[in-house]
Amino acid sequence: MVFKRRVRRSVRAFLTEAVYPRGGWKRAFEYVKHRIRRLPDTPEKIGRGLSTGVFASFTPFIGLHFVVAIALSKPLRGNYLAAVIGTWFGNPLTLVPISAASLHTGYFLLGHRPKERLIEALPSLFGGATSDLWHNLKALFTPEHAEWDRLAVFNHEVFIPYLIGCVIPGVIVATLVYFLTVPLVRAYQDGRRKALRDKLELLKKRPE
Repeated sequence: MVFKRRVRRSVRAFLTEAVYPRGGWKRAFEYVKHRIRRLPDTPEKIGRGLSTGVFASFTPFIGLHFVVAIALSKPLRGNYLAAVIGTWFGNPLTLVPISAASLHTGYFLLGHRPKERLIEALPSLFGGATSDLWHNLKALFTPEHAEWDRLAVFNHEVFIPYLIGCVIPGVIVATLVYFLTVPLVRAYQDGRRKALRDKLELLKKRPE
């Protein structure tokens, strides 16, 4: 395969680069910015796509954010690639504040208060729910009985409040991203078109 790695990464290397990309977060940010500016589409479609990706990163569907982003960008007529790039907003550096904002907003809207240290307990709650889900899938083909306890706790304490609460902060941040992206992409595209016109003018003025 053309894009296959010559040397396979270990699981440890993969997890390390997920938390701290090779070259650092600054280089990763510059790469994302470069890709966004060079997308072949209108500034509005790029902005809608990017903002849907950012909104998707606020949802509790961790691991499926790119699917949510593409599904949302279709009715909004956003750029699909920009939507996938926008999910980068939900990275290891932002996951904790995103989760906190979504959960606290959700509990507030539901009229409840979250348990103490709920944010710190999120990894274990996600892990428990994942274990139950995997066990139940295997139980479909084995004599084992399905277990729902940890899934029920996760659904009640995390998923429902998270799903309800993600809408307000997600829409706010996604809207800000849209109104910041459109003029920046338009300015960049106008600059590229002007540079191309100037280059063509110079070529025309060259003596044969």
